Amino acid sequence: MAQFDVFRNPGKQRSTIPFLVVLQNKRFDRVATRFVAPLVLVARPPPEHYLFPTFIIEGRHVTMDVYNLNTVLAAKLGDPIASLADEDSSAKLIRAIDEFTSQA
Repeated sequence: MAQFDVFRNPGKQRSTIPFLVVLQNKRFDRVATRFVAPLVLVARPPPEHYLFPTFIIEGRHVTMDVYNLNTVLAAKLGDPIASLADEDSSAKLIRAIDEFTSQA
């Protein structure tokens, strides 16, 4: 399981949060959980904002919900269905986390 892999949400809210993206660095794979961000369905792509990066996964517009970062047991995630590891997507994810946690 790699950083920025996208998985189907195994939880109860999968109708509105269909996907999770792993933010955790691969160095911490020995831990049983994965630090993830929910990818929430949006009716149409919102104006681009650095705290809410938007992506298209399986033809659906989703945005990262930076306010609801969480951990999930790795064993519950299954197989990845997509990756956001490309330079543009990963930069958007990292910027959102950096801005959210920055003390500036």
